[in-house]
This record gives sequence, C-alpha cells and structure tokens, in this order.
Amino acid sequence: MHTTISLSAFRDAFRNETFSYAGLRALFDYLEEIEPDTELDVVGIRCTYTEYDSLVEAARDYDLDPAELRDHTEVILCDNNHVIVAAF
Repeated sequence: MHTTISLSAFRDAFRNETFSYAGLRALFDYLEEIEPDTELDVVGIRCTYTEYDSLVEAARDYDLDPAELRDHTEVILCDNNHVIVAAF
C-alpha cells in the first residue's frame, strides 16, 4: 500500500521540530525529487538532515571551508537563505 503525502502533511509531521517553514519546503521538494516513492520517516530525516542559518555556519560545524562542504555532502538551499545539510 502506498500513500502520497502533500507538503502540508509533510510539514505537519515535523511539527515542533527544528526545521523552518522554508526549510521544510526545500527538504520536501528535494526528497520528492530524489526519492519520490519512499515512505516518510520523520526520525530518519531528522537524524540525517540539519538546517543552518548559513552555509558558513554549517561548514564551521564540520571544520570545513564553505566551498568544500558540497564536496562532502548534500547541501539544500532554502528560500530564507538557510541551508539544510545531510550529516556525514
């Protein structure tokens, strides 16, 4: 059995989580593009992806230059200038 989830339902599933409204939109679009038939796993997504206020902040967490971050992991740009980074 397969259930299609809307952006609204996706956002509702992450209620009280650390992702911004724009971050959830960017993450939803990204996951729909790379894994359209995957089951929603809120815990797995929350453990895999982190939203940062900027690329510089994300790179600092990994002790990398911002230009190098994309060479090591997935970086998703959000409409609010935040970035979402997959843990590595």
